[in-house]
Amino acid sequence: MVEIVAAIARWFQLAANMILLGSCIFLAIASTRKQAYLEAWIERLERLFPWLAITIPIGLMVILMTTLVQVTGNVSSLWQQEVWLGFIKDTRVGQIWGWRTLFAVLLLFTIFHFRKSSRTRNRYIFIAVIATLPLIAGSLASHAAAEEFSVSAILPYALHIILAGVWFGALPAFLLMIYENHKNAKTKRFNVPEYKTLMRFSSIALPVMLLIILTGITVADRIFDSYYAALVATPYGWLLSTKILILSIILLIAARVRAHWLPLLASGPQAENTGDGRAGIRKWVRIEFFLALLLLFLATVIANTTPVKHALIENWPYPFRFSILATWNQPNVATQVWIGVFILVLAAGVILLGRLRNWEFKRLISIPAILLVSGLAVALPPLTIQAYPETYRRPPVPFDAISIANGAALYAQHCVECHGYQGMGNGIKARTLSTKLPDLLTEPHTAEHTPGDFYNWISYGMVNTDMPGYADKLSDEDRWDLVNFVHALSRGYQARILSPEITPNKAYVKPPLFSYADNNGVNGTLQDFRGNKTTLLVVFSWSQSQARMEQLKQVYSRLNEQNIAVLAVPANELTTDEMAQVAAELPFPIVTQSAAEISSSYALSRRTLTHPDIIGRGKIPDHMEFLIDRNGYMRARWIPSIDQSGWSDIDKLNQQISLLNREQMKMPYPEDFVR
Repeated sequence: MVEIVAAIARWFQLAANMILLGSCIFLAIASTRKQAYLEAWIERLERLFPWLAITIPIGLMVILMTTLVQVTGNVSSLWQQEVWLGFIKDTRVGQIWGWRTLFAVLLLFTIFHFRKSSRTRNRYIFIAVIATLPLIAGSLASHAAAEEFSVSAILPYALHIILAGVWFGALPAFLLMIYENHKNAKTKRFNVPEYKTLMRFSSIALPVMLLIILTGITVADRIFDSYYAALVATPYGWLLSTKILILSIILLIAARVRAHWLPLLASGPQAENTGDGRAGIRKWVRIEFFLALLLLFLATVIANTTPVKHALIENWPYPFRFSILATWNQPNVATQVWIGVFILVLAAGVILLGRLRNWEFKRLISIPAILLVSGLAVALPPLTIQAYPETYRRPPVPFDAISIANGAALYAQHCVECHGYQGMGNGIKARTLSTKLPDLLTEPHTAEHTPGDFYNWISYGMVNTDMPGYADKLSDEDRWDLVNFVHALSRGYQARILSPEITPNKAYVKPPLFSYADNNGVNGTLQDFRGNKTTLLVVFSWSQSQARMEQLKQVYSRLNEQNIAVLAVPANELTTDEMAQVAAELPFPIVTQSAAEISSSYALSRRTLTHPDIIGRGKIPDHMEFLIDRNGYMRARWIPSIDQSGWSDIDKLNQQISLLNREQMKMPYPEDFVR
């Protein structure tokens, strides 16, 4: 019940805010002449302004009350002053609510202040500007700003809601003008200045609607974060799909009004069909306004629905999915898709041709619709691949060194005889199998399929192949560890593009995460350095790496000044005496817990363009160093046995560090789970 009351309150205050904004924009358009005409409809509209302005703070108050009840779980908290003050003062949501309320009160004051003033264009524009402030403040609490509180995150959502207000909010004024003209007209003739206002608004509405769509796509792309399957498999996606459907209908109505009904008024006061045009516009704009109200209600519900980033798809409901990566290189796929795209372009061309030839509405819609369905029927089937209930299930096990190391052990026990030591499908049993095994290392197999696909294959096997299932042999967590190891193999091979020199402002490689404890008793994670320090991860073998470790010791203070965290990980288990010696000689932390798992998982990133190391078991270098930037991406790597001098020249290392420190690149942190 509380959620329903909150949704209605959000709907009412948002609708009131948008109607104030859009009506003022419409009145500014109507007031381009020195004197506004048909004062009656303007007076009726302006009489609504105070009521609309009062609705906004009242709606915000109800929203706050329902939020407090939801947070505390107790209705009696509404009578406790300290609860109100604490929520407004100590929470981001409360602070945003305070700003929204402040701007709403400012808007109310502005409405009453200008209530008796003369009707000028500047007056309406000023009120419209003030009306945008509560909308902008509301965007601070949107899903688009939930991950990052910045101008770039908030701006698309703010523009989207303001532009929606310009279009939706003007519809009541549009209708009032039509109704008042119809009521006062003694003939079927339409007032010429009003016709010009309608045409002027219609001309503005088209680019506004296009910008609404563009900003909506931008916001949705950020919210979905390439997780578009959620569009048809989560409550958020279903609501958004319904919203898109309603918006499509609204666009068709708007196009019909502009293309058919408004031209009936084009001949001015002498036209005999003006009355029919007025009636048609009144009917269809009324339908458009009703659908817009429904669209706005859906938007308020969506804004408070769990976003797709956090809404898990436990069971994919369809036996197929679309994948360009997995299908594009198959025979005839590209040709068939391009034929379908051509038919879709042809559908758009037919719409333009029909507009130029003045086709009747049914013909203008039916022929492009047939072409649209035909184009999709040709283009989409080649892009389909088999899907499973687990296809879009998000891994419950993080992509970390512990999981990868356990997955490596399980792989050696259950998979290596068929898939080979390095996952290339060349195990000792591979030639005896009825199907050719995929190359999990050098081919983009992990990019073409989801982690859930691999989990399904490992759990239940693959139909019509020799791949068995391991659901009865391995625990759920073990199977996800195998998925992580397979992805670590692929990512490690992709890391061959790295060298001792970084590529400025380019970050691709996502390293395994890890937790550790060092010789000083300090516990930490790789994520602790994000947003703060670049990390130099040194995987060393003590006797072989002693000279290099002594060199790092000599420059450690200089590295500290450059805001670099040095973390040393022994590749082999050190004896108590060796650890004591290493700890005594080196000033930077030595990992004592999880060292074996960290070194083995990072050894998968040992390959280079000149040394692919794909034969047999492969060779693990004695010493490797990795630079991981402040965003959490592996940016450079030095392997002395391969890259020779490299960072043994400390000036070269300092040069790379300086480049990283000067970078202003903002990127989302790597995900904690494989995707």
